[in-house]
Amino acid sequence: MKGIYQYIRNLWKKPKKELGDLWKKRLIEWRKEPAIYRIKRPTRIDRARSLGYKAKQGYIIVRARVARGVTKRPSIKKGRRPKRYGQTRLPVAISKQRIAEQRVAKKYPNCEVLNSYWVAEDGQHKWFEVILVDRSHTAVLADKKINWIAEKKGRVFQGQTSAGKKGRGLRKK
Repeated sequence: MKGIYQYIRNLWKKPKKELGDLWKKRLIEWRKEPAIYRIKRPTRIDRARSLGYKAKQGYIIVRARVARGVTKRPSIKKGRRPKRYGQTRLPVAISKQRIAEQRVAKKYPNCEVLNSYWVAEDGQHKWFEVILVDRSHTAVLADKKINWIAEKKGRVFQGQTSAGKKGRGLRKK
């Protein structure tokens, strides 16, 4: 017998096909929102809970939008012959998910990034939902399972999140 979270997880395996019109409506709304937008509850509750989210005080969910595509080297202002102009496209050293986590961490300096997960993408953008924990909140400090995060500062910039560990080659997946 399946639980509710298994059904939700199966929906998100092929969201464009399974969610249909809801998927399109969401993307239209999300494009109009700011790049970093705080939301009341997670869009993917199954994924959020598996990554450590709890529906209690001290936990914050933020949706972050990151532009897709490869980055370009800044154009040279002075004269060069075309041969010395250099590459126009370069690979990004860190993933879009890590970029989203870092931008959210800068916007919310009193919180610490616990984890993040993919929510949607279109031709121009990718959206990730980032789980934040308020380091100084009494509910967080009282909880023995999460109060370790109060001592950590800037773990997203040190590659300590799941996406950061993956980018550093410390995860099997």
